[in-house]
Amino acid sequence: MTTAESFPTPWLFHEPQIMEWLKYVAGEEGKTWGSLHIAYYSDEDLLVVNRSYLQHDYYTDIITFDRCRGNRIHGDLAISVERIADHAQELGVPIGQEAARVHVHGFLHLCGYGDGTEKEKRTMRELEEKYMAEAARFGMTW
Repeated sequence: MTTAESFPTPWLFHEPQIMEWLKYVAGEEGKTWGSLHIAYYSDEDLLVVNRSYLQHDYYTDIITFDRCRGNRIHGDLAISVERIADHAQELGVPIGQEAARVHVHGFLHLCGYGDGTEKEKRTMRELEEKYMAEAARFGMTW
């Protein structure tokens, strides 16, 4: 299993670029920026969070805590760096690309999108692809 310490930091921790990109996404989705906190976890630590807050007993790549007020974005993204690395390897994509997808996926939840049905999953995937295509404008490279 991979640990956060074994990753070169540039692939994931482009926080200024990530924040600018997500602010852009918020605007495109008709939202205003409030606050966003992003925390990175190991699989085991995020599993504890998943069990504690959602009563889910499985690993996940991201948990979104939505504290939005009306159209104003407020929330937290809890992200597993190990899940990102594993998914990237499984999909044959660069780790940075998968990291960006996970960030925007969680952020789209804050914008009001779900992924509980097949229709919602299709919409979410289309929006992920749309915003991933624009990520380079904000210094997101992989």
